[in-house]
Amino acid sequence: MLAVLAIAAPVFIIIAMGYVTARRAWIDEAGFRGINAFVFAVATPALLFASGTGGHSGGGRAAVAFFIAAFALYGAVLVGGRVLGWSLARSGPMALDASFGNTVMMGIPIIFAAFGQQGLSILLVILALHALLLLTSGTVVAEIAVHARAQPWAVARAAAGGVLRNPIVVAVFAALAVALAGLPVPVPLRRTLEMLGAAGPPAALFALGASLTGFNIAAAWRQTSVTLALKLAMLPLLVWLCCWASALSPLETAVATVTAALPTGANAFLMASRYRIGAAESGAAVLVSTLLSVLTLPLVLLLVRG
Repeated sequence: MLAVLAIAAPVFIIIAMGYVTARRAWIDEAGFRGINAFVFAVATPALLFASGTGGHSGGGRAAVAFFIAAFALYGAVLVGGRVLGWSLARSGPMALDASFGNTVMMGIPIIFAAFGQQGLSILLVILALHALLLLTSGTVVAEIAVHARAQPWAVARAAAGGVLRNPIVVAVFAALAVALAGLPVPVPLRRTLEMLGAAGPPAALFALGASLTGFNIAAAWRQTSVTLALKLAMLPLLVWLCCWASALSPLETAVATVTAALPTGANAFLMASRYRIGAAESGAAVLVSTLLSVLTLPLVLLLVRG
């Protein structure tokens, strides 16, 4: 238990530092925007490219198990909402909140601390598809919810453009291409990428803590409670069952399960805000799931490492 706490505690301490810094206005909003931009556009892509070209392999089967479970849950929420008479504008954001995790800001530092470069290599494959599959699905559902007659080609064009402009996705696919081609990365370049990448996880956690000041816990607490149960309990269980059914290795199972147990990612809230559907509920899900993960993530880590 102490080993698990040693992994998880620094993560939440840094998040708390970011929260306090923002509340006390020691760094202004523009400063945090700069930190976020650095993490998103420079540090995280550098870390993912360096890890993806580090000679490790594996992760494909773990990604398959992860997304089978994620889309099973996503579809179940949409179907359940229809049975209950909910509009797609209500069930769509909830489905994304329950399946889309904070794989960059929290997933990378936690997986790296718990499982090292090999664990990060497995996470890399999930990351390559995480935003691409789930946010693209969320975009399609939101377009259908907002517009009575969504234009499929326009939706596909917008989603493709967003993917091509995402430096994290570009870095992941670039790393996979270099690794598959067997191209060497010069030592000076690799050391530069590793130095930049090392700054990413703590800066991301610090900025995440600051972002929590903008969310409202009281918004739609009943729906938020269901979302939390699905995200922090049901999704990890489904992923673990898929890994078990696929006879994955302990490391693959552990990485996929811990990734599933991550709190709701802020991009789900950003999408809800963009389409003006379920933004308050999504923001509450991000905040409360992040706070609860202080307890749930160490428990999941203890179970998968034990």
